[in-house]
Amino acid sequence: MKFLLTAVNAKYIHSNPAIYSLRAYSIRKEPALEEHMELAEYTINQPFQEILADIYGRKPDCIAFSCYIWNWEMIQDITRELAKILPDVPIWLGGPEVSYNPEEILGKMPFLTGVMVGEGEVTFHDLLVFYKDKLSSGARQPDTDEEDTLQKIPGIVFRRAPEKPGETPEAYAAACKIPGTCAAAGALSVCRTAPRSLTDISDIPFFYNEEDIGDFHNRIIYYESSRGCPYRCSYCLSSIDKTVRLRSLELVEKELQFFLDKKVPQVKFVDRTFNCNHTHAQAIWRYISEHDNGVTNFHFEISADILNEEELRLLRSLRPGLVQLEIGVQSTNPQTIREIRRAMDWEKLKKIVASIQEGQNIHIHLDLIAGLPCEDLESFRRSFNDVYACRPEQLQLGFLKVLKGSYMHEKASEYGIHYTDKPPYEVLFTRWLPYGDVLSLKKIEEMVELYYNSAQFTHTLPVLEAVFPNPFRLYEELAAYYKKKGYFINNPARSYRYQVLMDFALSVDPERESLYRQLLTLDMYLRENLKSRPDFALNLQEIPEIKEKINGFYRKEEKEPLFLQDYVDDGFNSRQMARMTHIECFRLPVWESPVPGMVETFPEEKIYFLLFDYRKRNPLNQEARTTLLPL
Repeated sequence: MKFLLTAVNAKYIHSNPAIYSLRAYSIRKEPALEEHMELAEYTINQPFQEILADIYGRKPDCIAFSCYIWNWEMIQDITRELAKILPDVPIWLGGPEVSYNPEEILGKMPFLTGVMVGEGEVTFHDLLVFYKDKLSSGARQPDTDEEDTLQKIPGIVFRRAPEKPGETPEAYAAACKIPGTCAAAGALSVCRTAPRSLTDISDIPFFYNEEDIGDFHNRIIYYESSRGCPYRCSYCLSSIDKTVRLRSLELVEKELQFFLDKKVPQVKFVDRTFNCNHTHAQAIWRYISEHDNGVTNFHFEISADILNEEELRLLRSLRPGLVQLEIGVQSTNPQTIREIRRAMDWEKLKKIVASIQEGQNIHIHLDLIAGLPCEDLESFRRSFNDVYACRPEQLQLGFLKVLKGSYMHEKASEYGIHYTDKPPYEVLFTRWLPYGDVLSLKKIEEMVELYYNSAQFTHTLPVLEAVFPNPFRLYEELAAYYKKKGYFINNPARSYRYQVLMDFALSVDPERESLYRQLLTLDMYLRENLKSRPDFALNLQEIPEIKEKINGFYRKEEKEPLFLQDYVDDGFNSRQMARMTHIECFRLPVWESPVPGMVETFPEEKIYFLLFDYRKRNPLNQEARTTLLPL
């Protein structure tokens, strides 16, 4: 008997921790079950028929899908067709997208066998044992006696043969809400068993191992040290489970050491609010600091305004790039914060972010949500400018998702929140934010993603911002420029975005063309050692005497290294060093903290020589290290 655990991920670099955890738990309970399980991972970008054919070729006896908002549409399509080509194979669903209304889902999808509700490790183990024992005998779908066995498995909703064909839909719907009972409506009969009690998270085995870690090469490694969240934010499903369960620190340290020993690039903690327990969070941060391998990076989602001074000192002491922090702000409108039942002190949070940034060692990601109650366009503009002023490495402008089972879902009508019927249930408009404003924010989001979050314009943007009354207006005008030029339809390639920003800058601030040309040249070379120079570059190094100075620098470095000692130690000659690094000439010291009002007040004959070293990059933004040369 083969039970196929199936995941459909958003991207190839993602993995699905749920199916790995389900398999690992069952193996821990009964090692002999390993031969009865197989994992299959796909992405939503794969051709539908390709996935269907692969599942069919695996010849499963039973199939389970892990369901989320990003894959629910595709899973519905896949299961519908699977039921035709594998009519005798039971199909089960699990995950947050199906746990809220399983009876409704089974009613709309009559080809499904059942749904695992809530946490799945123990539930799946019980189902696996059931099918191993029963289906090995040759029976495909459960008979009456077997249904009685299924009914004893907590945490599932499953279909069974109708017992009372004449029962009304109303009576059926009411009966379905009673745990541990079965109900019938015409040809449909559904049983919801008793709720599954929460599992001790320390009993769930670590699913990464020596044999399989290679399968995660070039993919994100996910890790869970806690479940649940003490907060009750109305838009979040984590608010349903307010019981925070912590994994044993002894286990956590042992498991993190596995990642450190393997030197994996990044470990992303999936804990909903990692630092809700100070002792737990500090112990983990201290451990990764003391056992840092110089390579592995750890990503945490935290509530910044509850960080204490001891934690801040610890964070500031970490190796640059060791930790990334994702901090949900969502809004700085006090009325909105109260309405979404969020605990957040913006003034305190702002100071704490600044305190973390003093260490210049941590990548900070701040989140905003558009479409929340009591937030119109003007209010969101203020929230955006407030958060932008913190200068995070990433500013994510997201849009409200009205998730089934959340408090926001209950209040949507009252708030006048209209959202898409299909996943991801994203806001269309609200009582405060019309659809036209949502569309405008979508365009602004794209500009922020391309120009701010890309970290490709770190010197140009601060100067451009000063041309506008506030940062929001900059991205608003940039979006209007994109629309005018047709760039939303024919999106410029990454390298051409520098030229687009140059053209935009000249359209709003034509007096400082030379400054923008040099700023964009600096930004471009900070990211990569270009094979062909951009059209807007000054090309001072093509002047014969300047060119000779640059060539002479490399010849001297080969013999008496002052700036490129490690290159010489590795055996590179002057020509190789010239190819591996870059020297750019500037009229202005634009690499210094940009002065918004900077103009060319320096002598025309003054030339600055800046060396770009691509072997040494800033771990936070990956910019090349630069050195001003005395040439």
